[in-house]
Amino acid sequence: MGLELKNLYDDFRNAETIKAYAKIIKEDAKKLEKPINIMEVCGGHTHTIMKYGILQLLPENIKFVHGPGCPVCIMPKERIDHAYVLAQQSDVILVTLGDMIKVPGSNGSLQDARSKGADVRFVYSPLDCLKIASENPDKKIIFFAIGFETTTPMTAALLNAVINKNIKNILFHINHVTVPEAMVALISDEECNIDAFLGPAHVSVISGSKIYEEFPRDYAKPVVVSGFEPVDVMQSISMIVKQFAEGRCALEVEYKRAVSREGNLKAQELIEKFFEKAQNFRWRGLGDIPRSGLRLKSEYDYLNAEIIYKDILPTQEINDHKLCICGDILRGKATPPECSIFGTACKPTTPIGSCMVSSEGACAAYYKYGNLI
Repeated sequence: MGLELKNLYDDFRNAETIKAYAKIIKEDAKKLEKPINIMEVCGGHTHTIMKYGILQLLPENIKFVHGPGCPVCIMPKERIDHAYVLAQQSDVILVTLGDMIKVPGSNGSLQDARSKGADVRFVYSPLDCLKIASENPDKKIIFFAIGFETTTPMTAALLNAVINKNIKNILFHINHVTVPEAMVALISDEECNIDAFLGPAHVSVISGSKIYEEFPRDYAKPVVVSGFEPVDVMQSISMIVKQFAEGRCALEVEYKRAVSREGNLKAQELIEKFFEKAQNFRWRGLGDIPRSGLRLKSEYDYLNAEIIYKDILPTQEINDHKLCICGDILRGKATPPECSIFGTACKPTTPIGSCMVSSEGACAAYYKYGNLI
């Protein structure tokens, strides 16, 4: 089994295949009337692009715009402040996914809160909250839920278990966001320079490729849903370039081994059972994006930590450091090395901007792999 998996990965990382796609892309790029700016929405793609030197394999008229990256990257400081305040309550155990540990709010990170005595726990699965709750019946377990469409079903599964088991000491602070609304906001911004998208892989497994149909239809922006391996990315780039060379504009799926048009219907049903669109959600580095977040339906207000603890939660919006240019990076107006604090004041151990906050952010990718290019 191990050998079979190794051989499978070898196929998707094969240097000769990558070079062959590079040759195809260069030939098709000669037919282009103008340069193409491709946004990779997911930070997993950004890291593949940087790690495998894909930028150096492409002709000069094919450029990348580094998108929102990941849910950790786009979490605004005021919501980190919510987590920080909740964690400080003597009767609370704050639980969240591990990537949140170093994300700075205005008062510090959850790692800082824990160093000051707060009970903050990091888990790989939301369902771990069930064990924590049973072991601490005198505590309120607050799950600080984050994620794009990929992780939302796991939060929904925990909600389902809490309700079915009638568990009284688990609450939820919901910070789930959805990708298409952010894509619309970016291409609607006159300062953005995006011609096409590499669609995120894991999001699309859950939601299906159907969520991108509006982009070629209504905005004349091709979308190719791509896997994460270098051969996936090169093939997806080739598909985008070929569309432009042939004068087409379509939604295509390169990652067919995992993504269907309809997606995971059971996961979608579970999400729809508990969540509805929030009126607004503020994305770090991008600002307010209407209907891009999820909230618990009102019938589950008794589980909603934002409502139960509303009197102690801060409401002020907190902007990033004035020297941070993450907003420009996400709009394709700048690259990470153009930031004056990149790699100095702002680095993975002391992140200041949204693109450095998570290991999947564009600045984090440039910091980690920049010396390889």
